[in-house]
Amino acid sequence: MADNHSNVEYNCAMPLSRFIFRENGEFVEKTTRDLFYGKRVLLFGLPGAFTPTCSNIQVPDYESAYDDLIAAGVDEVYCISMNDAFVMNAWRESLGVQKVKFIPDGNGFFTRQLGKHVFKTNLGFGVRSWRYSAIIDSDMIEVMFNEVGQSDNCKDDPYENSKPEVILKYLKEVPRRVELDSEEDEKVITELNKIERDLFLRKFY
Repeated sequence: MADNHSNVEYNCAMPLSRFIFRENGEFVEKTTRDLFYGKRVLLFGLPGAFTPTCSNIQVPDYESAYDDLIAAGVDEVYCISMNDAFVMNAWRESLGVQKVKFIPDGNGFFTRQLGKHVFKTNLGFGVRSWRYSAIIDSDMIEVMFNEVGQSDNCKDDPYENSKPEVILKYLKEVPRRVELDSEEDEKVITELNKIERDLFLRKFY
């Protein structure tokens, strides 16, 4: 895959997707709308659990910056990877992460729809996520900072554009834009959730 991705992207449509979490011994399905709608959140994607840069640098960076990021105007900070829920839970526990929440994109639905999937067969990883960070404002990707050189079997593993200090600088310059403050908004969300589950998620996934 050629690198035809901009280093910074603005106002992209949010993919509608679902994730399978493992909580209290049970599989729990949550959608992008369940997680993000009505909120402004930071999401950062990375190649894989238990890998060196992800474990030793990127996740600890975001865990350390968590309070500053929240203070700068996001409601939550999420880490997403194309690993299943068991792996993501074990990884989070092994790192001692207390603040950043982990999203298991084990099926790769979200990462593929976002166009951030790459082959890493040269390392025996199969299909994984390219490294990026994004601000999601309800159902819109407000901004996305991509590492340069997105390509299959890339020999490099860059980590510059998606660092927390880059997105923190953006947050300090750009205020929150979406607020939900009425019961009517909540009714709309509930109805949209039902329609999407019944007509889209169940049909295609």
